[in-house]
Amino acid sequence: LMMVEKKTVLIFNHSCYLLSERSGSWDAARMDCRNRGADLLVINSPEEQKFLSTITTEVWIGLNDKEQEGTWRWVDGTPQILMNWGRDQPDNGGEEDCVHLGGDKQKSWNDLWCSSSHQWICEKVS
Repeated sequence: LMMVEKKTVLIFNHSCYLLSERSGSWDAARMDCRNRGADLLVINSPEEQKFLSTITTEVWIGLNDKEQEGTWRWVDGTPQILMNWGRDQPDNGGEEDCVHLGGDKQKSWNDLWCSSSHQWICEKVS
């Protein structure tokens, strides 16, 4: 009997999004996306952020400040320009270097320990 991971696939503009069904660390999430020929989600516009706010789960996105504290970069190397931080975020609550979409209605960004366990979204740009 083969276990098949249930997947949710969404399309928006020129991107295909895959919502994971399992949870894991930010690094595990990124590895999973890259194994699929994609990468963790990069949010490029307010429209994309709004579209993503329809997803009910808290998920990892491809934003982190692992290289330099306070310098947030997307996994594709672009600097973070669009801001959607939640209130009093990022707060680096003890070395929080990875970002997830929070549980509020707007899916505001929140920095977390990269070892925290969350679902994630992979993005493949067509």
